[in-house]
Formats: sequence, C-alpha cells, structure tokens
Amino acid sequence: MLATLALRAGRAVSHMELVDELWCGSPLGNPRNALQAQATRVRKVLEAHTPMHRTTVLRAVPNGYLLDVAAECVDANRFLDLASRGGAALTTDPERAARLLETGLRLWRGPALFDAGEGLRCASAATLFEERRLTAWEDLVSARLVLGSNTQVIAELQQLVAQNPLHERFCELLMLALYRSGRQSEALERFRLTRKRLDEQLGIQPGAGLQRRHAEILAQDPGLAQPGALAPVRRVTTGV
Repeated sequence: MLATLALRAGRAVSHMELVDELWCGSPLGNPRNALQAQATRVRKVLEAHTPMHRTTVLRAVPNGYLLDVAAECVDANRFLDLASRGGAALTTDPERAARLLETGLRLWRGPALFDAGEGLRCASAATLFEERRLTAWEDLVSARLVLGSNTQVIAELQQLVAQNPLHERFCELLMLALYRSGRQSEALERFRLTRKRLDEQLGIQPGAGLQRRHAEILAQDPGLAQPGALAPVRRVTTGV
C-alpha cells in the first residue's frame, strides 16, 4: 500500500485502485474494511518516524487515500531526476554527469520495489526503475571513460557484464575500455563470448552497436580513442 501511494506521492489513489493493486482481483468480503486495516498499519509505521509538529502523512480523502509528501521525498523520484540530469550532461560536462549519476545510483539498496506484491502498478514501476538503473550505469561508465578512467572502469564493467550477460551496451563499453587499455585480444574474446551467449540463449546475433565495435577493434580504428566512440548506435524508425 505504501509503495502504491508513494508512486503517486501528493496525489489521491482511489479505493478501487488500491484494492486492485493489493489483492490483484482476489475476492474480498469487505474491501473498504481491509483497506482501513492496511492504512492503520501503514500509518503507525509512518507516524513513528514523523516529526511531532507534522500532521499525518497518510491521509484519507474522499474515495481514496493520499500520501501527503512532495514527490522529491520519494527516493525513486529523486533517482529518476538525477539519472535524467546526469544523462543530459554527459556530452557537455562529463564530470557533472558522473557526480549526478553516482548520487542517483547510491540511492539503490536492492531490487526496485522489492516485496511490494504482484500488483500491476508496482510491477510496471519496478520494470521502469530497473531499466533506468541500467541506463544510468551505461551513462556513468561512459562519463568515466570520457574522463580517461579506462583502466579503473574495467573491473566495474566486468561485474556489470557478469550480472547482465545479455546487455549488449555493457559488453560494448567493456570492449572499448579493454581496447583503450592495450588489451585488444581480451576485447575480441569478450565479443566472441557475448555472441555465443546471445545465440544460445536468445537465438539472435549481436546488434549493430556491438558488431560495429567489433569491426572497429579488428581494424584498430583511430576513432576508438575519441569521445565520439562512446555514442551508442540509435535505431532509426521510419514511417510507412
């Protein structure tokens, strides 16, 4: 219940929405009473951490409940804001981008919305946050590479690749960091292993970005030393 309300901090969530999220369509004899019992438990926890001068954080409103806090009080919202600003600063101010992204990623303590139930809203939000976390890591590593920290980020990228073996962008960045550190053979071997894994697990070939990086490393392309080498390949969508 708290997670559902926090996702819409400062805005009312209807009884119907909360019942659907908390019990996922399971029949309830008296859903209003069930919600009130949940709200009472949540309120006790919140009030134990609320300053004495502060009014109740969880409020009942007509036909629903509201978590009466500003959106920026929710760590998920702070993360999304920091990740967005960090990504936007990547090409113009990589040092600032790295600071913002590091601050955002430090907010994480485990899987997004862990143990928040199987409701559609929390599950969808968790997927969004996890995708944005991966993008934030991509941007942070890119910023560090722009700043010349090639050797230092290799261990970090190796861990990210191990945790996300089918995430091609991490592999691409690791190949670049290895190549820039004079480890061309390791970069090529990383491509081979990733291509094998993609084929065995998904039945697909590496995407355009990864294949381009492989070709550039084989050719020892001078452009790999330039900041532009960090730009991901964007898929162009054309109208019919």
